[in-house]
Amino acid sequence: MSRWGKREGMIVHQTEPYNAEPPPDALADRAVTALDTFYSRNHGPIPQLDPHTWRLRVDGEVDHALSLSLAELQSRFEPRVLTATLQCAGNRRAGLMEVRDIPGEAPWGSGAISTAEWTGVRLADVLAAAGLGAAAEHVAFAAPDISTLAEPSQPYGASIPVTKALAGEVLLAWGMNGEPLPAAHGAPVRVVVPGYIGARSVKWVQRVSAQRHPSNNYFQATAYRLHAADSDPATAGPYDGLSLGVVAVNADILRPVEGQTLPVGATEVTGYAFAGDRGVARVDVSLDSGRSWVQADLDEPSGPWAWRLWRTTLEVPAGPTVITARAWDTAAACQPESARLLWNPKGYVNNSWARVRVVGSD
Repeated sequence: MSRWGKREGMIVHQTEPYNAEPPPDALADRAVTALDTFYSRNHGPIPQLDPHTWRLRVDGEVDHALSLSLAELQSRFEPRVLTATLQCAGNRRAGLMEVRDIPGEAPWGSGAISTAEWTGVRLADVLAAAGLGAAAEHVAFAAPDISTLAEPSQPYGASIPVTKALAGEVLLAWGMNGEPLPAAHGAPVRVVVPGYIGARSVKWVQRVSAQRHPSNNYFQATAYRLHAADSDPATAGPYDGLSLGVVAVNADILRPVEGQTLPVGATEVTGYAFAGDRGVARVDVSLDSGRSWVQADLDEPSGPWAWRLWRTTLEVPAGPTVITARAWDTAAACQPESARLLWNPKGYVNNSWARVRVVGSD
């Protein structure tokens, strides 16, 4: 076991703060990701909070502020269990880096995405107990982890629209896969915002504030925003660019892996597809760069907020071959073909067709 309870073989992009993803085939064939395999994205040192002294403050545009202990949160509100996928906004950034370098950003592969069974209470229930005010348009979250990425350094924070906050799927979660949250994933309590980029699922949450405007935290106002390809994020002001929220339809190939030598003939190809707040309708796989496609089989869904694993069998020819995959969502949106058309200076939202180069050998 490596750092923070993670499995050996994690691809570590940074040790402090700890940022790591599993190798692609570690995610294959597992509808729910094991705790030691779940990707870890952090912006500062991981805090280790005492669950006995932790409290959650709920304030802002509410009738009466609340201060809740973990025991009160667990006993006062009805617990919920929800299977949901979280995906980093930088998932598959390495594909954009093949187009053009993105200095200062981690080269995330296809493993900055994982699925867990979360246990907690609905954020909507907690806001109702506080008496959510009619003027509230956003709900902000504050955590204690300090990041030096902001100047000056500041604790992590984010917000979501109040319409999403009141949706029944958004949780204040204390459990993950039937166990207490590990420190690396937000213990004792974190926010889980299904269908949104992982950056909005704030870990180690200590404060929930209903307010009239989005959070002015660096990670809401300045980071996690999509800038035009010809812009310079270093000179961008707060709220420039597009704020990232709902994830776009995406898919990748988990097995076989890049560069693998395969026997000529029948080979199983597996992967994941995820469409955020929409369903995955179809996954297509090609051996000829998209001139023809085979429709993959989709595994049964684990819930409306979880990825779909998929699989198909292809006849791999001798020599170098590129396996290509693309997903469609229930709104009939399809992944774009080229990462070149998606390149942006922070390397977000690479949902171009997935490609794995393999070699068929007799």
